[in-house]
Amino acid sequence: MVVTVLAALAAGAAFAVAGVLQQRAAARRPDGDTLSLRLVRALARDPMWLTGIGLAVVAYVFQSVALAFGPLSLVQPLIISELLFAIPLSARLRHRSLGAREWAGTLAVTAGLTTALAAARPGAGDPAVPLRSWLLVLAAVGGLVALTLALGRRTAGAPKASLLGLAGGLVMGTQSVLLDATVERLGEGLGALLSSWQTYLLVVASVAGLVLIQSAFQAGPLAASMPVIDATEPAVAVTVGVAVFGETIRTGTVPLTCAAVGVAVLLAGIVLLDTSPLFRGLD
Repeated sequence: MVVTVLAALAAGAAFAVAGVLQQRAAARRPDGDTLSLRLVRALARDPMWLTGIGLAVVAYVFQSVALAFGPLSLVQPLIISELLFAIPLSARLRHRSLGAREWAGTLAVTAGLTTALAAARPGAGDPAVPLRSWLLVLAAVGGLVALTLALGRRTAGAPKASLLGLAGGLVMGTQSVLLDATVERLGEGLGALLSSWQTYLLVVASVAGLVLIQSAFQAGPLAASMPVIDATEPAVAVTVGVAVFGETIRTGTVPLTCAAVGVAVLLAGIVLLDTSPLFRGLD
């Protein structure tokens, strides 16, 4: 248990520093690079951004160690602690300190997301579903991403960063679902993997998610994008898992009430951070 906790906290800290470095590098890119592969190509030559990517890899290693010694229901909430590291660090590097409002928002997002995930506690399902089900999922996610991007073009600063982060979270949540299906096909052999359309869509979703998330980092402060990304990714994965893959969640009165309260607290925290005068000054 001690190894699980320490490894999960180390993963959260590494993810936090990785996010801060990527956001600082992305914020230096011109607005014309937003939502284009030019942004990623330029960042790939930036030592700060590459260091952030390297730390993300280290974080995944720590996460794997934590999962090897403990359950996902313990590991995931601890990794969400990245917000408690990332947001204060991002502000400190801009020579700012968090006030009561910013700490309240950060704690609300962390506590709300942790509570919602712990209350739901999704169980395993079967990713082998008909093509029609996949098409419905992809159409729904595609429509939401298009709507989010359209709204993002009408905004700037922290709200734009949150909307682009939402789009990135939607895509990366779908990428997690595609990864699950791809791993399932891998168990059937290399031929099944290479002949599966999910394998190739996984690559497309990974690239699109990378562009969207880096564009969110570029658009505004980390406090506006990272909480939204961290909340949206598991929300999409759990929703698709339950609706399409037949995964289960706890549905009793107490779990559902806790999940609803967690989501409400999470959204309140995001609003507090998005409307913070401190973070508007960091745009």
